[in-house]
Amino acid sequence: MKVIIPLAGFGTRLRPHTYSKPKPLVNVAGKPVLGHILDKLVGLELDEVIFIVGYLGEQIQAYVDSHYKFPARYVEQKELLGQAHAIWLAREYVHDDVLIIFVDTIFETDLRAAPGADADGVLYVKEVTDPRRFGVAVVENGRVVRLVEKPETDEHRLAVIGVYYIKDSQWLMRAIDELMERDIKTKGEYYLADALQLMIEQGACFIPQEVAVWEDCGKPETVLHTNRYLLSKLQDNGHKAYLVNTTVVPPVYIAPTAQVEHSIIGPYATIADRAHVQNAIIRDSIIDEGAHIQDTMLDQSLIGKNAVVRGRFRRLNVGDSSQVDFSDAN
Repeated sequence: MKVIIPLAGFGTRLRPHTYSKPKPLVNVAGKPVLGHILDKLVGLELDEVIFIVGYLGEQIQAYVDSHYKFPARYVEQKELLGQAHAIWLAREYVHDDVLIIFVDTIFETDLRAAPGADADGVLYVKEVTDPRRFGVAVVENGRVVRLVEKPETDEHRLAVIGVYYIKDSQWLMRAIDELMERDIKTKGEYYLADALQLMIEQGACFIPQEVAVWEDCGKPETVLHTNRYLLSKLQDNGHKAYLVNTTVVPPVYIAPTAQVEHSIIGPYATIADRAHVQNAIIRDSIIDEGAHIQDTMLDQSLIGKNAVVRGRFRRLNVGDSSQVDFSDAN
């Protein structure tokens, strides 16, 4: 089985952080979002993982090559024409079954069961209270009969989470070919859901598989929510870090190379590698690598890599290598 992971988008909803790094490299609970996704592939029989990269794609390759050992290929999406187009760019490298994973979400499910499904594919879904913000699967007699993007009613509540298993990858590629030839677009882009709908109309049998957990990583507030969820599952809260006169309120993650002095950390705080925190209270926040935090109180904040924050604040969203300093303010 091969895996396709499209991640060429600009991640505009997560700016300023995505000005300097791709959205999948935003740190959540001690590692990039992409790392949490790739950890889900452990135990699968993989031939290759194909990353569809774009802006700052070299950072994706550097992270994967230094942390994972599976065969990897990087394909550049030079024009952002949509999800289906991104997958289509991998057409010459996939021939049998394929697993497609979008990296906006953290999910909990057993992917190993998909190849044994008695169907042409598996669409992973989660029931939601308000489906109007999502693409949903309409299910009849245990199979997906239609895909609807952002429905106007809440009649169908199985949101498609962005994970798909397709047994015949070439059938999918032919459907995307047809999609682009007929110029079938949603909001000006070629969507994977539209290609899958063509396959359904051609007789493909897709079955839904509901996941236990689905956490979004597309906006600052949802990144923090995902951070809370992942921290609540941690067994090791990072207490090997350099701590001086510091109170830790679990759950937290403090990297072993971080330094924290005269502070209160937690609950739900991530302090990444080489971060230095002094005289601070930090809760429900993510402090990225190399950041320096001093004489402040942070809540529901995202602080980028190598950023400097000094002075009295409450809620901040600070990008990489930025400086916010009110320490001398009256």
